[in-house]
Amino acid sequence: MKPEKPLTRREIVGYGLGDMGFNFYWTNISTFLLIFYTDTFGITAAAAATMLFVVKIFNAFTDPMIGAFADRTQTRWGKFRPYLLFMPLPLAVIGVAAYSTPDFGPTGKLAWAYVTYLLLMTVYTSVNLPYSALSGVITGDARERNAINASRFVCGFAGGTLVTFASPRLVAWLGGNDHALGWTLTMAFWGLAAAVIFAITFRSTTERVRPPQAQPSSVRQDLADLRSNRPWVLLFFLALIIMGSITLRMTSAAYYFKYVVNRPELLGSFVPAYLLAAAAGTACTPLLTRFIDKRRLMIGLMLISTVLSTAFLFVPADDIVLMYALQIALGLALGPKSPLSFAMLADSADFNEWRHGRRATGMTFAASSFAQKLGTAVAVAVIGALFSALGYVPNAAQSADSQAGIVWLMSVIPAAFTLIAAVLMVFYTLDNPTMARIQADLAARKSSV
Repeated sequence: MKPEKPLTRREIVGYGLGDMGFNFYWTNISTFLLIFYTDTFGITAAAAATMLFVVKIFNAFTDPMIGAFADRTQTRWGKFRPYLLFMPLPLAVIGVAAYSTPDFGPTGKLAWAYVTYLLLMTVYTSVNLPYSALSGVITGDARERNAINASRFVCGFAGGTLVTFASPRLVAWLGGNDHALGWTLTMAFWGLAAAVIFAITFRSTTERVRPPQAQPSSVRQDLADLRSNRPWVLLFFLALIIMGSITLRMTSAAYYFKYVVNRPELLGSFVPAYLLAAAAGTACTPLLTRFIDKRRLMIGLMLISTVLSTAFLFVPADDIVLMYALQIALGLALGPKSPLSFAMLADSADFNEWRHGRRATGMTFAASSFAQKLGTAVAVAVIGALFSALGYVPNAAQSADSQAGIVWLMSVIPAAFTLIAAVLMVFYTLDNPTMARIQADLAARKSSV
């Protein structure tokens, strides 16, 4: 399981850069897509939220298929790296289409949104899933996995910060008064930039951990193994819940500053404040895991996040300093959860191989991606249902009920999600001593072949 030589800094940084490229898409989608659909594209909040929910649910079911296909890919570059080379340009083209605004009328525009968003998320997954699975086969060493996942999310948060700051400015610069054109050209820019980064990640990485040679190739068996893998099942629900919490706050932030604080320009610094703090928290993950077991650390982080999110309910609309202080504190608390959860997923793939003699790294990460998309879909559905119930009207002053609903989406509702996540982690069993024993057993098996 352990590579002959430690990972080089080039490999750690090269792998991490890939997530910066993915955030050129993901941050635009999670932060700006809903408000693009309602305030620029021209469909109602209910129709947009329903569309996002339906597509996320459908797309979530394609993830295991993509993961199974990646597990069975055999090339001279490995199983997962080729997707970083051949899929980014199609992804860029579809990203531009999704942020285009054709003059098709209400029904035609809604159909266009359904088709282009479904294609965007499917092709995005076909690159992102193999990239995530790659972290499980670059190295089998637990500390090195923490390092590459920390690098990944530091770069990811940096990319998210850049997008949140730059996208509104690019829209204004490239499109002038035509925001629809501005968004189309902005996504063309981000798509090309991401393609360059993915090529760098491809050249920087090597797949070292190989599945057992006699491993069966049944997709049904892979799924059965996952269902009986209790640590993975807990991580599945953890991913769903945490992504739901993050999506609630990220998507609601644009509405919060536009309609509650009445200072929409602050979004360009508010979200980056969180992302920069999260990057700092992520960078501390390898150090934290030297002293605190991953399971205990995750529980503590979720409880801290619950308290901080709840506190946001009591922030006055004019207390900008307190808003930013809580946002930065949340970033520091939630920053380590991403490298922790992805390192845990790699551990669950090791556990699966140790228990069953079979390894399905792509399927392991694909099913987690399924959970993340399901969590995003649930969050968007909650937002759409709440907006519809409270009478949200785009580009107009909101009622007191609508404003209160937006505040709850920024505070109490995501706090409930993270509290549930903390409870789930109490039952997670792959602590450090257990993983050391599992990896020693796997190494002994491989050396005896």
